[in-house]
Amino acid sequence: MYKNILVPVDVYEPSLADKALQHAQFLAQSASGEIHLLHVMPKFSAELTRGFISDARKMDEYMINNSKEKLAALVKKLNLPEEHVYLHVRSGNIRDEVAAGAIIVGSRNPNIQTHLLGSEAASIVRYAHVPVFVIR
Repeated sequence: MYKNILVPVDVYEPSLADKALQHAQFLAQSASGEIHLLHVMPKFSAELTRGFISDARKMDEYMINNSKEKLAALVKKLNLPEEHVYLHVRSGNIRDEVAAGAIIVGSRNPNIQTHLLGSEAASIVRYAHVPVFVIR
């Protein structure tokens, strides 16, 4: 089975992760695996932050700490020992930051907006080199 299970999470829409977390917990328990919760923040561009570098750093630190707090709240929903759950906050493009034995991502039901603009889940599925479970 899968020993390292990655669950990308948008901490600002945690309801999308609920079913994915349940599925990840099931797989982790059946294989004595580990769950890695990942939140990926967009990178600030140099042009955007020019002249405000110290403020940008403060904002970045705030966003990271806030994301970790929200991920920690999700961990409390799991019925796994804390030493089997890891929290990660990264900056960049989510499809470039995901790597594990398996990826479990929550997704909303597709609509015209996600078909035209694409979604993070679709990007992960398209570029992943490991099994990806999309949970609705």
